[in-house]
This record gives sequence, structure tokens and C-alpha cells, in this order.
Amino acid sequence: MKVGVLGAGAWGQALAKTAARAGNTVTLWSRTDGVRRFEAAAAAEVVMLAVPAQAMVELADRLDPGIVCGTLVVAAKGLECGTGRLMSEVLPPRFVAGALSGPNFAAEVAAGLPTAAVLAGAPQAAFATTSFRVYESRDVVGVQLCGALKNVIAIAAGITEGRRLGENARAALVTRGLAELRRLVIAEGGEAETVAGLAGLGDLMLTATSSTSRNYAYGVALGRGEPPPGALAEGVSTAEPACLRAGRAGVELPIVAAVADIVADRADIDTAMTRLLARPAGRE
Repeated sequence: MKVGVLGAGAWGQALAKTAARAGNTVTLWSRTDGVRRFEAAAAAEVVMLAVPAQAMVELADRLDPGIVCGTLVVAAKGLECGTGRLMSEVLPPRFVAGALSGPNFAAEVAAGLPTAAVLAGAPQAAFATTSFRVYESRDVVGVQLCGALKNVIAIAAGITEGRRLGENARAALVTRGLAELRRLVIAEGGEAETVAGLAGLGDLMLTATSSTSRNYAYGVALGRGEPPPGALAEGVSTAEPACLRAGRAGVELPIVAAVADIVADRADIDTAMTRLLARPAGRE
């Protein structure tokens, strides 16, 4: 099988290595490569879209329906700023895309360490190896929402660590964050099973507990009152559009909204925390 990977960051390179280990012919394209290499990657049987979420619009504009004839798969985790659109919704209507997500740190995937992921709307053979276990899903919307919102919850979890609020607080926040994610996924027509699986709970466990997570590290720095790391933390740009999308769906996301206020400097951490704790405790 021919696999194209558009985007040669850490995640794109890791996916390219995994696809090659699976016995496929792989073409990896980066921004510094020319048109011919882009077209070769885009013409593959399976094409991974592995650019950062906020670069997806630019990439989508380059996709030519006269060249793309295979299966597109979104590998970015985020929502479009200003619109709240999923990455698959950023693509022109004539393109239908699947999604890949799960508890996957790029460096470990690239090294061939044992990993599991969920692939919705694309053939498993593109990436399944003895070390990269791929599970099928039909829930393209749920897989993408989980991948996007878990980054926001990870920032909140990092803030609790940076503020030294304790393990109890972090566990409670992550659990309630998962409940918010579930509400939105179901409201958007996704499946509760997706939230309870690798794309939801699995990815959240990884991202909201490890210092390797850029979003968690970003939250820790905020909690300590330190300048955040320079590395891209997708949750920063996802929080606001997640609230926008939730509002349209009639769903409340108090933790996500608190993070949105903090990163936009509309509220300090103590004020946002006070608001959360003042909310009435309803039924779980």
C-alpha cells in the first residue's frame, strides 16, 4: 500500500516510520519540499494529514481533487480557531476524512515502543505493526473531539499540579473533564464508547498526567506563575473554539471554559478556580 504523510513534524515523522514498518511505501512531505513531492504524497492510497490544527486550512487549500484519490486521515488534534470546526470539517466538502487518535507520544511511536491507537474511517493495514496496535472505529466525530478536548483538560490538570492543589484535586478535575468531553461527544452524535476508550480516557490519562505532555507542562507553568514553554500546546488554541462549539450544541463545559478564560487573560487562576468550586454539585 502507498501511504502519504503531509506534515513532517515529530508526529508526522513518527507516523511515516510506523507506516513503513507496516510494509507500506511511504512518501513524507514537509513545508520545505517541492510541489512534486506534495503531489506524490497526496496521491497515495492513504494520506495522513499531520500538520498542526491551525495549519489545516492552508493544507486543505492545497489539496487538489484531481490528485487526491485515496483515503484522507486527520492526525491533528484540535479545533479551528474562530469557528470550532473539526479538522475533517475544515476540508472542502468533496473530501471525506477519517481520523487517527489515541494515547500516543510521537517520540515513543517513532522509537517503536508498544502503542495503541484508534483509526476511524481508514484501513488498519496502513499502520498496524507488532508494536503499533490499531483498533477500528466508525466514530470519526467522537475520535476528533476526544483528541482536541483532552489537550484542554490536560492544561487544567497541569495547573492543579503547578498550584500544588494535590492529587485529589487533579483526579477530580480529570474525571469531571472526561464527563464534559462525554457530554459534547454525545451531543454531536458521537459514541460514549469512544470517550471510554483509547481516544478518550486513554489519551486523557497520558496527556493529563505526564510531564512529557506539552499541554500538561503548559498548565504546570501557568500554575507556578512561570512563563509557559515555547513548544506548541494545542489546548491553548482549542479551548475557545471548544466553548463555541459546545454553545451551539447546548452543552456546558465549565472546566474547558475556565481554561479558555485563563489562557485569554480574562480571569486569573484563583478567580477561575473559585467559580468552578462555587458551581452547585449535581448528580454524577
